[in-house]
Amino acid sequence: MKLKILNLLSDEQMEGIKSSLSDLITSRLAEKYEFAIAPLKRAKASLHNWQPDIIIIHDPCSWGILPYLITLKFIKGKAKLVIQDRHYSANFERIKITSTFVFRLMLRLCHWCADRLLLVSHAQGVWMKKHKLVRSHKVTVIRQCQNCDRFLSLEPKTIEKPLTLAAYGNFIEQKGFDILLQAVGLIPYVQFQLKIAGSGSDEAALHRLAEGNSKVQFVGQVEDIPAFLNDCDVVVIPSRWEPWGDICLEAKAASKSVIVSAVDGLVEQVQDFGYLVPPADPQSLAKAIARVCEMPPEDLKAQGMDARESVINAWDDYLDEWETLLCQLLKE
Repeated sequence: MKLKILNLLSDEQMEGIKSSLSDLITSRLAEKYEFAIAPLKRAKASLHNWQPDIIIIHDPCSWGILPYLITLKFIKGKAKLVIQDRHYSANFERIKITSTFVFRLMLRLCHWCADRLLLVSHAQGVWMKKHKLVRSHKVTVIRQCQNCDRFLSLEPKTIEKPLTLAAYGNFIEQKGFDILLQAVGLIPYVQFQLKIAGSGSDEAALHRLAEGNSKVQFVGQVEDIPAFLNDCDVVVIPSRWEPWGDICLEAKAASKSVIVSAVDGLVEQVQDFGYLVPPADPQSLAKAIARVCEMPPEDLKAQGMDARESVINAWDDYLDEWETLLCQLLKE
């Protein structure tokens, strides 16, 4: 009989998290484990009907879900309760939280309910341990991943000048597209094209920022991300905070050099495969873009190939780490 893994999430989180879970629950782990996804508000009924061995909470910790966590702690029986945190980081706290005391108290109470806290980057772990937001023995870091075969299968692009830069994601404060557009405006003398894909609440403001700049092209929501990346030379990720940053992983798998903000989980992804710039600093980002545009095409291509090589086994390693975690939990 397969061991049962119940994934709980709210309706608000359902679409995005189900997408990221789909690779995992259809992977080779499905040979040993049976996965299910259920709404957090039906947690008690799901436990009663399905009797899982492990319960994983995917919502961000909050005062709103704390009552669910407390209830689960006391009714779960022998099942292990895991909170996976893809949401919070040192830079999120610095930018978005006005009362660190209240925020950290909430996190400590939520983490108290769990048998394990699963983090998506080592940067998260450093921040949480520094501020004693969770007991160290509860922390496991499995760096976020996805099945990157559709990116790894792309033929490396011949790089020609002027370069085509790409940026994509949700048009929200976190992603920093306004910083990127400010940076582009600072270097009118540098020749390149910038393609920006995505949508979101900041879209109108971003279009106003880019007005009159012929270098910038908004291409809308992109369904085929590998094809979008295949048409570019370098990927820019100007985020203000990023617990992990899936886009960096995708860019590397597509053999692209990257320019990224030096925040949270992005820092540990870059190594020698791109450029780190101070966050929310258009001047530094503009200098990095200009520097990349001056690089010989063969150096950029080599950098991209090294980036791909660094993630070629990432998916298998990710599944191995998940399997190790699940086995550990079942033995505890």
